[in-house]
Amino acid sequence: HQMDPPDHTRLRRMLIPDFTFRRIEQMEDALQRICDDLLDAMTLGGATEADLVESYALPLPTLAICELLGVPYEDHDFFRAKSNALTSVAGDPAEAMNARMALYGYLRALIERRAQEPADDLISRLATERVATGEATLDEATGMVCLLLLAGHETTANMFPLAVIALLHHPAQLDALRVDESRWPVAVEELLRHLTVIHSGIRRVATEDMELSGVRIRAGEGVVVALQSANRDPSAYSDPDALDVRRDAAGHLAFGHGLHQCLGQSLARAELRLGLPTLFRRLPMLHLTTPPETLALSTSSVHGVRSLPVAWR
Repeated sequence: HQMDPPDHTRLRRMLIPDFTFRRIEQMEDALQRICDDLLDAMTLGGATEADLVESYALPLPTLAICELLGVPYEDHDFFRAKSNALTSVAGDPAEAMNARMALYGYLRALIERRAQEPADDLISRLATERVATGEATLDEATGMVCLLLLAGHETTANMFPLAVIALLHHPAQLDALRVDESRWPVAVEELLRHLTVIHSGIRRVATEDMELSGVRIRAGEGVVVALQSANRDPSAYSDPDALDVRRDAAGHLAFGHGLHQCLGQSLARAELRLGLPTLFRRLPMLHLTTPPETLALSTSSVHGVRSLPVAWR
């Protein structure tokens, strides 16, 4: 995401087959099984409360991206610790660098192992079809997998609890979704628009002189694009600050736009589209046990909460 064509185009093209809508559709049974298994574990032994981040919102996308990439899930604690250190905006730079080196070392070794013993997963395809043929270097492949692993769980893990808070805060809208689950895909787009978890600003550089809303921007000047502001633009959406799960929010910018639009958006949508209705169907009495305004915010560059205490009795 810090790269432009032609290198960006060459590397992104290698990953597209594993992130098409059809490929993610083929994963839906596995995603549903992940949702059900997590809720089975959460309610085991008649348990009536949990931290939704730790028990569901975080392991769901982590398991999903590990499944797609071919990363052994037993290493997920290692990934979580390293990705936390890497993405924290309040962390120690030296710790972040050490985390990056540890993650790179692990993934590099895994790619080399899969070159010898390939499986049916993205890492094996990169190893045998791209690195072995010289299309990509081992360092490039390692960098791509590392980015996918981090982006693939950090974003949805933060989006999920915020969506739960928003829906519980709008019980009539949630009830309508419970009655008619076919409405969930539209609701997910509105939640993505309304919440926009990428809130740190997207950095870009102007390639030519231009004028935007009466402001002159010269070629070479840096621009920070605020996606969350664009998604609340009153000229694009009526009553933009309101959540309305019936709204057609198509065209929102929660996944960015253009060359760098989120590669994993089909996977993120599938996780929300399956994970949210499964949660509310299995736990119809779900409620927060702490006022939302008292929750600790994530220190990551992705907006979210660090924990979400809930109960269902």
